[in-house]
Amino acid sequence: MLLHCTAALSRLPLRVHYWFSDWLLFPVLYHVIRYRRRLVAKNLRNSFPDKPEAVRKQIARDFYHQLCDTIVETIYCYGCSDEELKQRVVFENADEVNQAALEHGGCVVMLAHMGNWELMSSCHQWFSPKVLELNVYRKAKRPSTDAFLLAIRKRQGGDYVEKQRVLRKMVRYRAEKQPIVLGLISDQKPRPEVTRTWVDFLHQETGFLDGGEMLAKRFGYPVFALYVTRPERGYYRSRFELLSADPKNSPEGAITTGYARVLEQSINHQPALWLWTHNRWKWKRPQ
Repeated sequence: MLLHCTAALSRLPLRVHYWFSDWLLFPVLYHVIRYRRRLVAKNLRNSFPDKPEAVRKQIARDFYHQLCDTIVETIYCYGCSDEELKQRVVFENADEVNQAALEHGGCVVMLAHMGNWELMSSCHQWFSPKVLELNVYRKAKRPSTDAFLLAIRKRQGGDYVEKQRVLRKMVRYRAEKQPIVLGLISDQKPRPEVTRTWVDFLHQETGFLDGGEMLAKRFGYPVFALYVTRPERGYYRSRFELLSADPKNSPEGAITTGYARVLEQSINHQPALWLWTHNRWKWKRPQ
């Protein structure tokens, strides 16, 4: 039922979707529900202590507008053509990642909740047909919700695998000599007792997931970070930043730290694009 509604709504012009974003979703989330506004204010205050309060408030408002846009853009792009999607979501140097995957049998791309992260899986359009995009996702608790989200994401293309099964899938593709580009969203908070890499990130000691680094080291795949910008509403430009061409010989934690630095630069450039409602600093480093 939800999928049929999404398909129907996706046929509406994008300007209609943005009308809903501006005049329905944003007022409800920001003014009525006040969705995690205290958490967003706290995150911005700690991340940008040198910015005036008025500037942080404007970033917060811009972020909620972006969050609403992310929802309606994802619905709209469910029904748009591949040609239009390729115009709206551009990957500037995808040829470098494509070449790395063909030469080494695969590569790892560490992403973040920047811009419209749901549309980033459309990068498969920029790769050779010989290269498979493999995206790691976290299964939703409710089966109906999980099935709906997976159907939405698969519309963008590529293969999807739960994080618990990614290693098995990568071993299988390597045995089949299938080149892959593994996409990992790596800015979630890990539990402190299993966190190996802590970085000074946005003026705060921050633990980072190192699954991308560990998989790159195990398979010897080059690893990239994705730097995301939004030049105008409805359009995103991304650039792949090489973190390591030889991960097996990279110092422990260097790749994850490099990813954190790229993400920090991206956030400082356009702070409203990051997902500030995430309780990123809930846990501290154990003493």
